[in-house]
Amino acid sequence: MHTKGPSSPSDLDVADPAELGRLGETIGRLLPELDRFMAGDGPDLAVADRAAWVAALDRPLPDRGEGIDVVADELARWVIPYGLRTPEPGFMAYIIGRATTATIASGLAAQVAGHVRYFLSSFSFLEELSLRWLAELCRIPSETFGVYSSGGSTANLLAIGAARQAAFERIGVDVAADGLPAGIRTRVYGGTEVHHTIQRATGVLGLGRRAFLAIESDASGRMDAAALDRRLRADVAEGILPIAIVAVAGTTATGAIDDIGAIADVAAAHGVWLHVDGAYGLPAAGLPELADQFRGVERGDSWIVDPHKWLGTPGGCGVTYVRDGDLLERAFTQEPAPYLEAFAPERARSQFDDQGIHWFDRSVELTSPSRGVWVWAALREIGADGMRERFRRHIGFARHLADRAEEHPRLELLDTPTLSMCCFRYRADGLYEPRLDALNTEIVQTLRAETSLVPSTTRIEGRLAIRPCFVNPATTLAEVEGLADRVVEIGDRLAR
Repeated sequence: MHTKGPSSPSDLDVADPAELGRLGETIGRLLPELDRFMAGDGPDLAVADRAAWVAALDRPLPDRGEGIDVVADELARWVIPYGLRTPEPGFMAYIIGRATTATIASGLAAQVAGHVRYFLSSFSFLEELSLRWLAELCRIPSETFGVYSSGGSTANLLAIGAARQAAFERIGVDVAADGLPAGIRTRVYGGTEVHHTIQRATGVLGLGRRAFLAIESDASGRMDAAALDRRLRADVAEGILPIAIVAVAGTTATGAIDDIGAIADVAAAHGVWLHVDGAYGLPAAGLPELADQFRGVERGDSWIVDPHKWLGTPGGCGVTYVRDGDLLERAFTQEPAPYLEAFAPERARSQFDDQGIHWFDRSVELTSPSRGVWVWAALREIGADGMRERFRRHIGFARHLADRAEEHPRLELLDTPTLSMCCFRYRADGLYEPRLDALNTEIVQTLRAETSLVPSTTRIEGRLAIRPCFVNPATTLAEVEGLADRVVEIGDRLAR
C-alpha cells in the first residue's frame, strides 16, 4: 500500500528549493567571519554572550523555511563568532589540532565534488595516495593496508578487531562469523597510560572491558617489558588467550613513548599481536633525532594515527594500518546485499561502474566522507620536511617551557617532555597537596576565562599538573612565554 503522494505529475517536476542555494555567493558571505574567527585572540564570547546567542538560535522547528539568505545571516551573526576557540594561537589544551587553510579548503571541495570515498574519482584516488604518504611519514611499512575512520576510537576498534580475528583463527575459530566461543578467557595488555578507547574496543568486541590488563609502568606511564613478559607467561599457563599487546607512541597524559623495541621482542617471543597506538605521536617517528625513542615501531602488526591532531586536518580523521589487510576484511566484512551490483571495473563505461576499494568491508563505516584529501592537502602544501619542522618547533616549545619551569622559583616541572607536552605547576611557600592542586586548578580556569591561553590539566603521580600540548600550527613562542608569565602572575595573585 502506497502512502499519499503529490497530487499531480507537475508536483514531481520541481527541484528542491535547497538546491537553488547559490553556493559560491553564500560561502563568500561567510568567509570574512571565518577569517576573523581563525585569527581570533580574544575573550570567551561563548560564555559572555551565551544568553543572547542561545535566544537567537533556540527556536521551534519551522514549518516554512526562510531561505538561504537567512541561514547565511544567522551563521555569520550567531553561530561562527561563538564557535570553539581551538584555532586561536593560545589554544594548547588536549591534543586537538587546528585545521589549516589547505585542509579546510580541500574538505569543502570534497563536500561538493567527492563527498563519499567510493567509485572512480580523483578524491577516491587521493584516499589511497594519502595513506601511502602518511605511512611513509610515520615509518609504517609500505606493505601494510590502511583505512580512514572517524578518529582514534574507531581506529583502535579496527586494530583490536583484526587482532581478535587473528588470535581466534590460530585456534580454529572464525570469531567474526561464529561469535565468541564459550569458556575462553582473553586478554589485551598495555601500560597504565593506555588510552581508554582500548578498553571500550575490548568491550564492543565482546571480550569485555575487564579483558584489558594494565601492566606495571614507570611514573610517565611507560610499560615495563619485563613485567609484561612475566604476566604473559603466567596467563598462558592459566589457559588465557592473549589477543594483543598495545604499545603507545605518545601517551595522552604526558606524551611518553613506550619502549616499543623491547615490547616487540616480548610480543615476538610469545607470538602475540603488537598494536602501536600512535594517534598523537607517531607522525614524529620520522625525526632522525627521535629514532631511538621510536625504535621498533616498524615491527607492529597494526598501527593507528590521528591526522586531526598534529597534521592539522579537520576533526574526525583517524587511520588504522594493518600488516595483513585481509584480516580486516575477515573481521569486518558485510554480508552480501541485493542492492550492491557486481562491479566489473575492467569493463567500466562510467565512473559508477568502478566501486573502487571496498573500504566498507574493512571498516565499520559504509557511507564515509573523503578524508584522504585532507591529508593529501596537508602534505602537498608543506611536504614531509615542513611537517617535521612543525613537529620540531612544537617539541622545542615544550622543552623551552620546561626550562622556564625549572628556572623559576615558583614553578615546578613534574615530567620531562618527550614530545610536545610539558607538565608543570605553580608552587607557593607553605602550600602543599591538596591545596596546591586546588590552586593550580584555579589558575587554569582563570587563564581560560581571562586570557586567550587555554591549557588543560593531568595528574603526575597524583599531583595536578598544568599540561599544555603544542600541536596547534598557529602557536608561536610568544604564547609559550605568555603561558609561563601568566601562570606566575595569576598564581601570585591567587596565593595572596
